[in-house]
Amino acid sequence: MVKKPSIHSEYSEVIYNKEHWSLLETFRLEATQIMASLETFNLRSVVHGSVARGDISRKSDIDIFIPKQVSSFIVETALERAAVKVDRRLIVQATPTYGMKAYIETDENTTISFPLMKMRKVEREFYRFGGQASMKDLKKGLRVPGIDKRLMLIEPTHAGHRESTIIGHEERVAKLLGISTDTVLNRVHTLLRRGEVGRTGVFIERELSDSETFEKALENLAGRNPAVRRRLKL
Repeated sequence: MVKKPSIHSEYSEVIYNKEHWSLLETFRLEATQIMASLETFNLRSVVHGSVARGDISRKSDIDIFIPKQVSSFIVETALERAAVKVDRRLIVQATPTYGMKAYIETDENTTISFPLMKMRKVEREFYRFGGQASMKDLKKGLRVPGIDKRLMLIEPTHAGHRESTIIGHEERVAKLLGISTDTVLNRVHTLLRRGEVGRTGVFIERELSDSETFEKALENLAGRNPAVRRRLKL
């Protein structure tokens, strides 16, 4: 079940038990191994979301993002050399104004993604909004603040985390995360709408065949779809 945005304003302290710490270590080790395989090919990446913040559950995803346009051949070669099994490859564009991204799923909970188009500021800051950590951060055991799908600010503590709503506190949260207030307001609007109408669809989502490259799939989509062509020129 998708977590709905919260309207509570009070702070809540969450204490992690031994099982939680062990599960977090397992997720972070898996993320580190994939990130290390990418760095072998000079592909620096971040892990974002609950694995970066620390507020994981057994159903948490491991989302790894390469924050620059790179050759999909190099990414896939890095994973192949590290014997990382690939289940699915997808090309996704959330809305006509958002940049298209490549998604490589290694299992149902683990994804490596990277942009196929130049990203706008709000798109780049999305990852810091949810919390992002580098491989160095993971190795040091660092956890970072970020916002979860309930629109709760997760602030790591020694024993777990503190959480509070960001609604009505958007400017303070933006300053804390080092992102623009516009990005925070944009995400609040999107997640509140999702909470009201349920999960919303994406503009484009297409699975690639074994013989396709991401770049060729993008070229074909741009040839058929004017909205994709316009976004590609930004």
